[in-house]
Amino acid sequence: MRQELLDFWQFIKVYSNFLFWRGYRGFRVFESGKDIIARLLYRQRGRFSQPFLHAAMAGLTALGITLAPVLANSLPASNTNELANQAPSQVIREITSDDTTTKESDKVRDTVQNYLVQPGDTVSKIAVDRGVDTDTIRWANNLSSVDDIKPGQTLRILPVSGVVHKVVRGETIFSIAKKYATGSQGIVDYPFNTFVDDETFSLAVGQELIVPDGKMPNIQPWSPTRYVAATTPNAGAVSATGRFIWPIGGTITQRFVWYHKGIDIATVFGTPILAADAGRVVVAGWPANEGYGNRVMIDHGNGYTTLYAHMASVSVSAGQTVNRGDKIGLEGSTGRSTGPHLHFEVRKNGIPVNPFDYLK
Repeated sequence: MRQELLDFWQFIKVYSNFLFWRGYRGFRVFESGKDIIARLLYRQRGRFSQPFLHAAMAGLTALGITLAPVLANSLPASNTNELANQAPSQVIREITSDDTTTKESDKVRDTVQNYLVQPGDTVSKIAVDRGVDTDTIRWANNLSSVDDIKPGQTLRILPVSGVVHKVVRGETIFSIAKKYATGSQGIVDYPFNTFVDDETFSLAVGQELIVPDGKMPNIQPWSPTRYVAATTPNAGAVSATGRFIWPIGGTITQRFVWYHKGIDIATVFGTPILAADAGRVVVAGWPANEGYGNRVMIDHGNGYTTLYAHMASVSVSAGQTVNRGDKIGLEGSTGRSTGPHLHFEVRKNGIPVNPFDYLK
């Protein structure tokens, strides 16, 4: 046994010595080769460095191309033949989610858009889907009847009910509003209409304006008129009941829509404005450079707040209480206004709601 161990130990020593000198010679050969390559690269300021790098990169690329199929086939669940044998549309369906339907964006439409008529479409269906009335589609596309559309036809769809008008020389928002039987304040309040001067609302020749709720002259409308030339009842000074009364009597010139968070009531300049219900005045006057101008805000203590804007003068002060029907100021045209009217808002928990749903 002892002799066997000595023989084994002798074998280990000889084999280690063999590996050492073998490795040493290999290292010397490597170092010699490296020195030769280094001298070539340094010769004439690296003249051969670029060809050497290119050759090295070509070698690596060739190695990658050679090994790629081997590596791909060795990976689990890596089967490209199934997709390769399928039609492109089938591949797309398999790698995407099941729900590939087009969804309408929640973003507010700010420009005139094009719509491609689909089979089964009608003017009224398109109008409901796009949130406009049928006359808006009719006038924008010069339709002669409700049946004057067909699949594949492209229609211009306005962002709101009304008409689109191209300004010519000499026109103003007042003349345009009169032409389309609507109020000039609606043209100013529409947020995507622009003006050369925001103070005078001057227009540039050739620009397009959206005229909300405008009606084409001398043409019988298809759609029923909404809130046009409606007259509010006279407001009465009665005790608070938790319901709102009309703050002023006059003509409703603009309704509640997404870009206009209240209603406009126009009448003679200086007409008294009354509190729609009892509460505490929280804002009175012109506290900020905003479109409201002179305004009053009343907190009614039940989650509701009312706002009265564009007033010529204010006859209450912040902090005081008022009864339903009390005079709070006079109608005017301050702020972003084109003429005497009252802009009236009802807010529930800070969110504007349609005043027509709450007025008595």
